[in-house]
Amino acid sequence: MSNRTFTMIKPDAMKNGHAGAILDRIIKEGFRVVSLKLTKLSKEKAGEFYAVHKERPFYGELVDFMSSGVIIAAILEKDNAVNAFRTLIGATNPAQAEAGTIRKLFATSIGENAVHGSDSDENAAIEGSFFFSGLEQF
Repeated sequence: MSNRTFTMIKPDAMKNGHAGAILDRIIKEGFRVVSLKLTKLSKEKAGEFYAVHKERPFYGELVDFMSSGVIIAAILEKDNAVNAFRTLIGATNPAQAEAGTIRKLFATSIGENAVHGSDSDENAAIEGSFFFSGLEQF
């Protein structure tokens, strides 16, 4: 089990002014920010990042959405980071997310669900390295 995970604050949360509140919540839950950057994905880079979903019907919409505005990408550290963060963000569908979770508080739909959280230690490492070089991880 790794002590690191990866997250993105998605374009909807950025546009709606929730980035500060989301970062504050992450830090208050005991996560240490290892790497952080404000960036914007091109359609090509969004397609690369979400290539695992290429055959799914929502892939095109996902790529369009994730390249529609700026995001914050971050690597976070905490004991059992992946599971702890998945619990903090809640279910993909905010209507099914538990009270107090980030998605319950800030997401507007399944598609615009405020944050991304890695689903495994392996994917956390891959996703973190997609955005940050070794020199950018502390």
